Amino acid sequence: MNDRAHVPEGATATAEPPTISVVVPVKDEAESIPILVDNILKVAADNGLRLAEIIVVDDGSGDGTWTVVEKLSAEKSDVRGFRLRRNFGKATAVMVGVDAATGDIIVTMDGDLQDDPEELPRFVAAIKDGADLVSGWKKERHDPLSKTLPSRLFNRVTALASGVPLNDFNCGYKAYRREVFNTVELYGELHRYTPVLAHSLGYRVAEIPVRHHARKYGRTKYGVARFLRGFLDLLTVLMITRFAYRPAHLFGGIGLLLLTLGMLVLAYLTSLKLFLGERVGDRPLLLLGALMAIIGVQFLLFGLLAELVISRTPRPSNIEDLVARKVGSAATRE
Repeated sequence: MNDRAHVPEGATATAEPPTISVVVPVKDEAESIPILVDNILKVAADNGLRLAEIIVVDDGSGDGTWTVVEKLSAEKSDVRGFRLRRNFGKATAVMVGVDAATGDIIVTMDGDLQDDPEELPRFVAAIKDGADLVSGWKKERHDPLSKTLPSRLFNRVTALASGVPLNDFNCGYKAYRREVFNTVELYGELHRYTPVLAHSLGYRVAEIPVRHHARKYGRTKYGVARFLRGFLDLLTVLMITRFAYRPAHLFGGIGLLLLTLGMLVLAYLTSLKLFLGERVGDRPLLLLGALMAIIGVQFLLFGLLAELVISRTPRPSNIEDLVARKVGSAATRE
């Protein structure tokens, strides 16, 4: 007889605390990285966190950041480094780090010392409380107005458009259960939209206020162009999360609206011609009505063609990743 107690699926006998991987994408942060690594190691030791590793991903730095990362890796067994061939963007750097991470919980944070490692226990606690993704909220920011005002506008628009009620989508300080990245893949500039992508797949998203510090070294990598790209990426995310498998609902809806408006305009002009005998051939309204009707039909056809393409495209094979929990046993068939 086996004396071991039965352990339900998904549970562990000893309930060991989760391991944590900290992923830090950096670009030109040679002065900040040593301080950040030391602070993370100190916080982990002081709070009994099981730190699996600190992964620093050098996203095409030109200031000697990689030399610093190599030195830290040689001196500290907890530090791992990856150097990208060129600057691919923060989302790619994050995915490189996530792919290499071994921890149960993956924490991403910026390498400019503006994110406080002292917040790590709070992120871990929120994950233990049931959240799948915990996003930081820089409630009190130490940045110039040229950065904070566009960020507030961006966050409000994103929250309204996506339906995810977060206050700060731009904050890079986040914690994830590692299974979130089984179904969420980042590219381009989509790193700021991980809460939206995860929420659309049914993962539980939470937010906690975090302390934010002023930049000590270097200069910010973000400008106005970043926010313009962010709004374009928002359209991409909305397409991915809402219309990926029903494009006809988007393009067909726009087409029906334009076609209806165009037909109403043409019906109005036709009634003027038939019942009042007025000339309509030289009216700009006639051209507008015909244009809306034609474009409306084109949108409808585009939506139908998109549906045909989607219907011939294989569905994702990782369907199992969409299942949060299972109970019971599989029924046997005769």
